[in-house]
Amino acid sequence: MNLELRHLRVVCAIAETGSVTKAASALGLAQPALTAQLQRIERTLGGPLFDRDRRGARPTALGELVLARARVLLPAMKGLQDEAARLAGAGGAPPCYRFGGVNSPILGRLVHRLAAEHPPAQITTFASWSVDELAQLVAGGRLDFALTGVCGDASPSAGFGLSWQEVAIDPVLVLLPESHPLAERDEVRLADLRHEQWVAAPGDGCFGDCFAAACARAGFTPRKVYETDIRGCVDLVEAGVAVALCQATFRPVTGLVTRRLAGTPLRWRLLLGWHPDSPAAQGADLVLETAKAAYVDSLAPHPEYLSWLLNNPGFGVRRPSGIRPV
Repeated sequence: MNLELRHLRVVCAIAETGSVTKAASALGLAQPALTAQLQRIERTLGGPLFDRDRRGARPTALGELVLARARVLLPAMKGLQDEAARLAGAGGAPPCYRFGGVNSPILGRLVHRLAAEHPPAQITTFASWSVDELAQLVAGGRLDFALTGVCGDASPSAGFGLSWQEVAIDPVLVLLPESHPLAERDEVRLADLRHEQWVAAPGDGCFGDCFAAACARAGFTPRKVYETDIRGCVDLVEAGVAVALCQATFRPVTGLVTRRLAGTPLRWRLLLGWHPDSPAAQGADLVLETAKAAYVDSLAPHPEYLSWLLNNPGFGVRRPSGIRPV
């Protein structure tokens, strides 16, 4: 005899009621029929599952093992049946979102919102320093969406046939230790940072060229630029070795401050990209709106920047006419 789920239910019923007679009543079976079924189950498993006497039925060591497995398998099977029923009733598979991100400050919040609003959704993420790598993965169908950014009015590579839409646009800020002489200012002139060393996260986008051009307009060439991951950037700034450029929604770090650059010489546009012929394109509007909501969520720890945005409508999420295809 092959062991089946109904056999596990019998074993659980006997253990829960403490009696074959009571289990038979709960299951709507005759007591002799349940006793015979228990005996067949025990022969299949190779030994007695219960010690039975006038006081009732108590699991043996083998019975405890079977019960432990059954108490995992039965709820899991019930969950599978419930999900299958919901899926059949919905008439389709649960939505799937495969995101790629390049140092995005809102990816986590975007995933959180989608998971909360669409519990059955299957969501995965992939990190890369390369916009082109993500675009290639989206074009090849291995990712559904790429969340990345470009400086100023630049555009990602058009060679992959992706559609790009703006989520938000921010001024680029400078990250300083609290002890820095310029940390007391609300705004810092880029020229006042001419003697600083810099640190940046790697990437193959246009931002390095934009930064060099902004420095040239301010009358200097930037000194040594270290390249490391985000944690390394924070450590170097914290140690006073370098200063860093950062996005306006950069998560606050104790001991460090972000300051606006006077005249906004650098801007960062956060973009969402997808392939227009992919199945994901049908849900792109939903994902775009959720990404904008995630961006708004990211402003909560930055009340000063939020106040600045209210007086500078050309930044942040630009609605409705400011949203444009790249």
